[in-house]
Amino acid sequence: MRYVLIGCGRISPNHIAAAKNNGLEITAVCDTDPACMADKALKFKLGDEVKQYTDYIEMIEKEKPELAAVCTESGKHAEIALNCIERGIHCIIEKPIALSIKDADAIISASIKHHVKVSACHQNRFNKSVQIIREAIDMHRFGKLFYGTAHIRWCRDHEYYDRAAWRGTWEQDGGALMNQCIHNIDLLRWMMGGEIEEVVGMTDRLNHGYIEAEDLGIALIKFKNGSYGIVEGTTDIYPKNLEETLYIFGEKGTVKAGGQSVNVIEEWRFSDLLDDPEEVKARFHENPPNVYGYGHTPLYADVINAIKHDRQPYITAMDGKKALELVLAIYKSAAEGRSVKLPLTECATADFSGRFKS
Repeated sequence: MRYVLIGCGRISPNHIAAAKNNGLEITAVCDTDPACMADKALKFKLGDEVKQYTDYIEMIEKEKPELAAVCTESGKHAEIALNCIERGIHCIIEKPIALSIKDADAIISASIKHHVKVSACHQNRFNKSVQIIREAIDMHRFGKLFYGTAHIRWCRDHEYYDRAAWRGTWEQDGGALMNQCIHNIDLLRWMMGGEIEEVVGMTDRLNHGYIEAEDLGIALIKFKNGSYGIVEGTTDIYPKNLEETLYIFGEKGTVKAGGQSVNVIEEWRFSDLLDDPEEVKARFHENPPNVYGYGHTPLYADVINAIKHDRQPYITAMDGKKALELVLAIYKSAAEGRSVKLPLTECATADFSGRFKS
């Protein structure tokens, strides 16, 4: 299957590795910075047969790929994905799938119209720890769900933002919740039933006066099934990343997943006693080298299989929209000082430009 990568920045090594691990034919890579492409080509020994482009339109028209990964700055995800979809190219879109409800809807509509598969790259859903929790949810082992919490306690310093001018901007990125925390926010929504009634949020910029968006976000979520959610996300932790944890509490079960990217089962308690908690903790424990985890390779395998068998990917464009919608709802609630009902029909990160003026 002919594959191209659009965007050779921080996350691109995970995509290249996943493409190679799944036997994709990497035909070309694209980035506006030739040095980025050269660096990745050298690191992954891509060879002269893998062409390098600075114009992704030229690349997809010449190379005619079957599958493209969109890994640019967030604000360009929708435009690039739509140009690919309209040419019949299947897409894996890095998180967030877009920065507005309008653009997310356009991606979903275009994928249906042009009969292509689109997957939002929320790769942590493939973590072993996350999969066993989801299995327990599907088996109704928790009984009635009470509430769940997502904690993302990370560090991002001045150097991180200096490496890319788009980071922390409302037009191209958003803040901690949209960039760093959206993976765990996606997991919380997915585990707790998905459909949300209302959101109350507060955000602030406490320690990064050189960016436009927030570095702290806290939210309360009321789900339509009667359960609740709590989000705490920040990039203010000193001096380095502390943890990313997900708790699920129900009448018959308590679970905690932690580690760098919710890849370790730390608590596993169920009234049904179907399994040994210590054995579960030992089996569903991964130690990835960074917060991106090991999920890209199985995500790619799923998308390839979805294309071959004409089915929807495990993580769809709609899933990507739902994660985006929840972050935007938190932003909207914080900006307007009120609870926000879902679904959102219109909202974008750009709506909050000027929110934290110096």
